[in-house]
Formats: sequence, structure tokens, C-alpha cells
Amino acid sequence: MRPRLARVLPFFLLALCLCLASIASATTKKPPAKPVNINTATPEQLQTVPGIGPATAEKIIQMRRSYGAFKSVDDLRAIRGIGPKRLEKMRKYLTVGKPASAASPAAPSAKCPSCEKKKPPTADADPPQQNQ
Repeated sequence: MRPRLARVLPFFLLALCLCLASIASATTKKPPAKPVNINTATPEQLQTVPGIGPATAEKIIQMRRSYGAFKSVDDLRAIRGIGPKRLEKMRKYLTVGKPASAASPAAPSAKCPSCEKKKPPTADADPPQQNQ
């Protein structure tokens, strides 16, 4: 029994090490090439930052929807689960820029007739007739 165990044990340990190495490399993600703007980023873009997974990305988006644009990366400290150490690891991959403004729509195109403003009726136009 012992000689068989001595032959199998090294293979078992090798397989275990390979499995652990593949798990460790799978959880390490490559950081983004340029900092991610937390005021405009999608959940997918936020998840490229080391330390931000799907749950944290959704919390960041939810906070942005509820309270408006972030003024500083330090505002992320208000999110449960982001403490000082975690924030310091993420800080170099994050930036705060101008938020995408949904309140100011683009100017209407002259090529689009439905976008043109309708002129108000003039005073010389016939008034609408009322039924008596």
C-alpha cells in the first residue's frame, strides 16, 4: 500500500498545484490602460478596475443615480465594502470627470423636419371657430 501511495502522491500534489495556480491567475485581472471615469463608466468598464466586481460596480452606479455625480474618488468611501485600503488600491485606475449630461440634449438637426420648432400662430390667422 505504501509504495503505491508514494507513486500517486507526487502526481496528486502536482495536479493540486496546477489547479491552484490556474485559479490564482484567473482571479487576477489586467488593469485598464487609462483611468476609468466613475461619473460616466458603465458597470463593465468599472469591472476592469482591480478591486471592483459586479456587485461593487452596481453599487457605484446606484450611488451615482441616487446622489448625482461624484466630486472626488474619495466619495466612493460612502459605499459599503470600500474602505481606505481598498480605495487606495483602486485610486490610480479611477478618475472623476464631467458626468454625461442627459439634461442638455444636442441641438436639433436642420435636416430633421420633426425636430424643428413649430412657429406659434400669428395674430392675423383665423381664430378657431367655436360650436354654439
